[in-house]
Amino acid sequence: MRNGIPLIAFQNPVAADVRRRKLPVFSEPRQPRVRASLRRLLLSSLLPAVWLAAVVSLHGAEARFRFTDVNDNSLGLWEGNRPVFVYNHGVMTNANAPADRARSSYVHPLYGLDGEVLTDDFPKDHFHHRGLFWAWPHVRIGDEEFDLWMLKGIRTQFERWLKRDAGKKSAVLGVQNGWFVGDRRVMDEQVWLRVWPATAAGRAADVELTWIPLEKPITLRGAEGKSYGGLTLRYAPFKGETIITTPAGRTKEDLPIARLPWADLSAQFAGAAAVSGAAIFIAPAHPDYPPEWLTRHYGCLCVGWPGVKEQTFLPGKPIHCRYRVWIHRGAPEATNLAQAYQDYTRASSNAPPISMQSGPAEYKPRQ
Repeated sequence: MRNGIPLIAFQNPVAADVRRRKLPVFSEPRQPRVRASLRRLLLSSLLPAVWLAAVVSLHGAEARFRFTDVNDNSLGLWEGNRPVFVYNHGVMTNANAPADRARSSYVHPLYGLDGEVLTDDFPKDHFHHRGLFWAWPHVRIGDEEFDLWMLKGIRTQFERWLKRDAGKKSAVLGVQNGWFVGDRRVMDEQVWLRVWPATAAGRAADVELTWIPLEKPITLRGAEGKSYGGLTLRYAPFKGETIITTPAGRTKEDLPIARLPWADLSAQFAGAAAVSGAAIFIAPAHPDYPPEWLTRHYGCLCVGWPGVKEQTFLPGKPIHCRYRVWIHRGAPEATNLAQAYQDYTRASSNAPPISMQSGPAEYKPRQ
């Protein structure tokens, strides 16, 4: 531990980026003295790369997930000594962004397998982009229209935790939110995240989102000519170029309104020593599968559902969407990504919702 940054971060130059951008950081738990002595011995006698491998190996046998409150607004998840993600449940602001871009209920940072930060928040080109998030530019309720994407007239607000379970086999986070127009609660939102242990191939994080319109029907629509609106992943600043891969292979051009079951973006992110990335997989049971997408080489993957054609959802009827975010090293070929996607579809085809897998759901929609 140095200056509040996990020790592992100092084995990767991304630590400087973490400090510079004031990303949420965690405190490493105190280890027994024998381990501290072993660390000092390894540090003084081995090459840095060998030392890092030894430390990772040292913790690997007992690596388990744990949740840690980063601050009053953010909850972090660790696997052993490795940060996984931060869920921002409180209202987040940035001194360099307009005050009306305050937001909550999204994931940032999302970390790579080697501690690199994969996501961005309050980027200068799009202040409203926020890590891994879900929002729509067109939300119509009766005769009123709002913009959850740009945070105009409507907001997502954290209400309570549904579940915070962490162990060796997985970590499960359940969150109940609401969509609010002023003091009026118009949509009930349930977020479930399940993270699986990292392997040599990557780390899988399953995302399940459920919305229930309250008193009035709610109409959602994506951006005209682009389709964005729904699950979105804004990637961190990077060196060189991004690599976007779809089932058709690597793409050179951005894809607007493209129907895809999955897409991946890889790059050498700021401060990282090597290329890494994250893919979004769509569950086959997703509404209108496969949905529309917008891909951007500047560093954004947007699942556009319901897309450019609006859909209206009636009060009391749940809307379910399931995804997987697959985090990896390097820039996988389309064949490797297709295999990882097949693994996901096989595992999820008959699997119950995360809330049911993790025991009886505590979730009760508010009126």
